[in-house]
Amino acid sequence: MGSSKFVADGVFYAELNEFFQRELAAEGYSGCEVRVTPARTEIIIRATHTQEVLGEKGRRIRELTSIVQKRFNFPEGTVELYAEKVAARGLCAVAQCESLKFKLLQGLAVRRAAYSVVRYVMESGAKGCEVIVSGKLRAARAKAMKFSEGFMVHSGNPAKEYIDHAVRHVDMKQGVLGIKVKIMLDWDPTGRLGPKNPLPDLVTILDNDAKDEAPIDGPVSESKMAVAEAVAPVADIAPAAEAAPVDTF
Repeated sequence: MGSSKFVADGVFYAELNEFFQRELAAEGYSGCEVRVTPARTEIIIRATHTQEVLGEKGRRIRELTSIVQKRFNFPEGTVELYAEKVAARGLCAVAQCESLKFKLLQGLAVRRAAYSVVRYVMESGAKGCEVIVSGKLRAARAKAMKFSEGFMVHSGNPAKEYIDHAVRHVDMKQGVLGIKVKIMLDWDPTGRLGPKNPLPDLVTILDNDAKDEAPIDGPVSESKMAVAEAVAPVADIAPAAEAAPVDTF
């Protein structure tokens, strides 16, 4: 019973995400979040252009709500859709993947489009970026091109926390191209633009506070030799009384 519910939730999220990808690609769709409460189900759509997602006087968001409600058999008024603006577009892998996809569909050269995405991501404050485009790029034979800059981790727990990645497919005239964008976020103690936890190999060097140190006006000499312990004076011992002479006969 429990496992089937997890599978059903996963299928629901996958179908919902695919639907929004097709419908809101031009609006900069960057993912969604589903929050289930006892009273209703809230679906938060993250996008770069939230005004286009809402539509004129909220018409577009109402249409999407109606479609989701009828497709997944939600009772009337139990599902609500919200639009949330992406905090940093340059640090969102999905947004940059969609941007690269539209550039390629418009006929921009692969190398130029990929380098423009990498440069924009690095200027937005990312620690590293990697873009892979594979497929029939120019010649008849398929190949893969990788464009990378900065620092990137590939294994361990930091790869789960620090790496944001996205994959998209582009239907070109010569065939289907695959796009993969990986962005390594920087450490942010606030947790707004990056993970709160620092990297395991991060070394912080603490400087001495200058206020605690006494000012040095001239040359100072300090002896590093161990100070000899003071020896306590030995008390004078009184001489033993001389034995009286013994007369011998």
